[in-house]
Amino acid sequence: MTTAPSAGTPVAAPRGYADHKPDHLARLHRIEGQVRGLTRMVDDDRYCVDVLTQITAATHALQEVALGLLDDHIRHCVQEAVRADQDTGETKYAELTIALRRTLRL
Repeated sequence: MTTAPSAGTPVAAPRGYADHKPDHLARLHRIEGQVRGLTRMVDDDRYCVDVLTQITAATHALQEVALGLLDDHIRHCVQEAVRADQDTGETKYAELTIALRRTLRL
């Protein structure tokens, strides 16, 4: 957190995805609707393969959001840290590697 110059109150620093936040939120809201639809499908005893197909679609949609966030992180947070100084850059590279491992489940 940073401090607002005049007020002295903490303000959250802008995130790397700030420029794409509306897009990410819109996708997440659609995914939320897909998951609610999955709940209805199971509740309505829909055919297994149909439910699995929708689960695959929701999973893919979440992966696309993750890739978008990773791209934003690289283009903003990592790039900015590398420009700032080598130690900060190295820390962000290590953080990026951890994020990729989590995302790719390695």
